[in-house]
Amino acid sequence: MSVDVILGCFGRRLSTQGSCQRACAGPQGNPDTAAPGGGLRCIARGDSSPTRGAAWRGRRGSPRPGHPPRQLVLVPKLATTLRSYDRRQFGQDLIAGIIVGIVAIPLAIAFAIASGVTPDRGLWTAIIAGFLISALGGSRVQIGGPTGAFVVIVYGIVQKYGIDGLTVATLIAGVLLVIMGLAKLGSIIKFIPHPLITGFTSGIAVIIFSSQVKDLFGLRMRAVPAEFIAKWEAFAANAHSYNPAAVGVAALTLTVILLWPRVNRRIPGPFVALIVATVVAQLMHLPVETIGSRFGTLAASIPHPRIPHLGWSAVVALAGPAFTIAALAAIESLLSAVVADGMIGGHHRSNMELVAQGVANIASPLFGGIPATGAIARTATNVRNGGRTPIAGMMHALTLLLVTLVFGRWVATIPLATLAAILVVVSYHMSEWRNFRSELRSPKSDVVVLLTTFALTVLVDLTVAIAVGMVLAAFLFIRRMAEVTNVSAVRQQLAEGEEDEEQDPNWVLRREIPAGVDVYEINGPFFFGAAARFKDTIGQVAKTPKVLIIRMRNVLALDSTGMHALREVVHRTRHDGTTVLLSDVHMQPLVALTGSALLEEIGSTNIFGNIDDALNRARELVGLPRVAPPPGATPTVARETPAAGVPIVAKR
Repeated sequence: MSVDVILGCFGRRLSTQGSCQRACAGPQGNPDTAAPGGGLRCIARGDSSPTRGAAWRGRRGSPRPGHPPRQLVLVPKLATTLRSYDRRQFGQDLIAGIIVGIVAIPLAIAFAIASGVTPDRGLWTAIIAGFLISALGGSRVQIGGPTGAFVVIVYGIVQKYGIDGLTVATLIAGVLLVIMGLAKLGSIIKFIPHPLITGFTSGIAVIIFSSQVKDLFGLRMRAVPAEFIAKWEAFAANAHSYNPAAVGVAALTLTVILLWPRVNRRIPGPFVALIVATVVAQLMHLPVETIGSRFGTLAASIPHPRIPHLGWSAVVALAGPAFTIAALAAIESLLSAVVADGMIGGHHRSNMELVAQGVANIASPLFGGIPATGAIARTATNVRNGGRTPIAGMMHALTLLLVTLVFGRWVATIPLATLAAILVVVSYHMSEWRNFRSELRSPKSDVVVLLTTFALTVLVDLTVAIAVGMVLAAFLFIRRMAEVTNVSAVRQQLAEGEEDEEQDPNWVLRREIPAGVDVYEINGPFFFGAAARFKDTIGQVAKTPKVLIIRMRNVLALDSTGMHALREVVHRTRHDGTTVLLSDVHMQPLVALTGSALLEEIGSTNIFGNIDDALNRARELVGLPRVAPPPGATPTVARETPAAGVPIVAKR
């Protein structure tokens, strides 16, 4: 099939002009009998446009035949789950919400203190952001609040820019998340390499553990250095000042957390450990530092919204940290939603989830909160205790509100060693050391990304780690794709191990290749990473042929650099009197060629949908008669890929 018919079929798909449609389709709308050149005329005139009406003129909003119905991507799950809500499910959600709220109390306080802010900010983050993430989110069971992923970046912002700087950075991150959701970037998690996620997650775990050593051992230190190595040097220098009472409280907390699941799995171990350690410390009057001794009593009132005041230069400087907060929130929330989907057999709306995360991170800092996202551990606890709708997450927030307003004065008696012990357990689980160890046995490029991201997170900065990790992963991916793309000359005899090729009815050597005709085949995406290899291979032709056929049946993607390399080959071979033919061209490369001047330089009569038409054209150019295709050969036709909806040229 020639390029006229292929592009004619493509033009018939996209055109809204009746004359163009008639030119691109033959009797009964059959594209195989289309008028020659119809498609090229359509595209050249600019009549084609990717309108829905030409593809499917059904009722507005109705699905196209063979396509799934449109998803409600920006509708909160709460709106759909309430349609079949009943009293029984409310009872389950209420119990699950209360339990998750109890779990969240020590975590919200501990994450706030580890982030360098007061504990009440962690609680109000869990209340406000947790409620909004559940009410507006795209997951049925997602629980939101402060998490360990933000500890490093928040601590750094607070130390450098203060609370107002943290508020501005979180607001910017919230706006970015809303934009990401509205732009339908919810599938972004699919493009982040797993080694990168493991690297910075494990790095954050190491930093969280390091930040708790002072309170875990009750070291008498005035200030803890921010740098990782300097921090451990300071710990070693002050090791003699440890507090035996703090060590005992921390050991008691760890023991209860580890042993409590053997007694009761329904009531969370960290909450029980918090109560036991606090009661023991108070009854025995242990000389340990508490929340009250460092931060004072929690205010039993709802905070008033406050607008931060920062100069424009500080706002610009906070753009990088804000992007890191947004990236972390998106990654962790979507990972948590995916885990939750597997537990309940559901499917979250990723774009709506990002919008909800953005709204939560806009509202929370105005009331003194810190960055929030979906929390995997709390979400799993919600599911295990019967939560199945967003009502459970909203009940979790209301439980925290009740505890903060009614029992806030008792929160001040909690020993800091207890919170440090809880965060040690959190950092252990967050480290994913088993995944880290298994990743070390991955290909070298993945190991490089893993170790680089881990080292930069621990030793430099999380913002730098994510940026460098993504760039490094992209470069390594490009190199890997370039390595799998190869250009080979079709030989006149089989090499060892190619017996399977001989059985392929579309194999080139089942045809007679005329003298003076060379056939080269490109295998893999033809992009800038493989362009140099293509030019080098074609440049090694010993004897200049009259016709050069470039077969592209395995080229699904062609970029501008690939077209530039192809143009150089066309110009060089034309100078030598060689005609270039393209065969088995898929639709994406074909459309790319159509949008450039290269199609005109090659000539529409020299681009073909299959190798048989290309070989017959070559025979004409060398003065030989056309021949019929060998038995069993399958023609190449234009069809549409059902999964992606992208027109391509492929074998039927």
